[in-house]
Amino acid sequence: MTANAAPFDTELTRVLGCRYPIVSAGMGGPARAELASAVSNAGGFGLLGMVRESPETIANEVAAVRAATDRPFGVNLIPAGTKPGLLAAELDACLELRVPAMCFFWDVYPDIVARAKDGGALVLYQVGSLEDALRAEKAGADVIVAQGVEAGGHVRGSTGIMTLLPEIAAHIGVPVVASGGIATGAGLVAALALGASGVHCGTVFLPTHESYAHDYHKQRVIDARAGDTIHTDLYAINWPAGSPVRVLANSVTDAARDHLFGNDPYALPREVIAHDEWGAVEKYSTISPLRSTTGDMEKMALFAGESSALVNERTSAGEVIERLMREANEALDDLLARRDKSLNIGGGE
Repeated sequence: MTANAAPFDTELTRVLGCRYPIVSAGMGGPARAELASAVSNAGGFGLLGMVRESPETIANEVAAVRAATDRPFGVNLIPAGTKPGLLAAELDACLELRVPAMCFFWDVYPDIVARAKDGGALVLYQVGSLEDALRAEKAGADVIVAQGVEAGGHVRGSTGIMTLLPEIAAHIGVPVVASGGIATGAGLVAALALGASGVHCGTVFLPTHESYAHDYHKQRVIDARAGDTIHTDLYAINWPAGSPVRVLANSVTDAARDHLFGNDPYALPREVIAHDEWGAVEKYSTISPLRSTTGDMEKMALFAGESSALVNERTSAGEVIERLMREANEALDDLLARRDKSLNIGGGE
């Protein structure tokens, strides 16, 4: 069954050229071609997570997406988490490949936005504050992704999405996308009501069949309940020290309950706890467990947002999108029915 898209034809779907206002997060590691293409094929907008990847890997992943779908997609890069030389090579590769869109995160770099735009790509910029949203819009971003503190992975701001989203939407002229704490169709409807043109979801897609995350990580997300995530700066290796993340609680966060912030993992003894296709993975690394990972995955960065409490099964990415849209239509119908009932009761008095 195809969900009714008509009520959810938004400025975002028109800008990105997708059927549904759902963007899958460009999660570094899990969001490879298999996941991005599945999301785009299902009517959403898939993002490849290519942070710190080589130009050759980017070319291979883009080719794999294009072999699997003719729908639009994008590539997610993070300047703050990438050495300048590699970032320049990544940008060169994306522009040479003529990727339809690029998403950036963390600090706002107007020169990078300009370069992507000059190369013909749409630009999405994920931010955690109104100030950065305004900077990104001024730089030329076509879409602003407002990230609430509920989000998994790296967390830029400190404000909840219910407050941050309407604040940004009230001051921004381009489409705004809500990110953080959204894993249901009702969440999509709520985001639209608060001024968003769509949603940006990571946690709900992490346990899907197409995700490149390790089964251990997927199962931990599925088993999670409310309150099981931790906001901390413990996991910072590969990023600047002091960069906050949200992860599922584990033995590492349990041991640091009294000092979740103010940490510098680079100053601690280096300890290898796992290996993956790139090599050794150190304790406190921002690398999360992938299909190729072996070792002590319990101690690794198990990125997950607060919405993990709402993710309870492993399905395909297409089934996730179908469920979200079905629930969104049901939530919208329920709201309209309650409004009509209220009006009828009022009219009879």
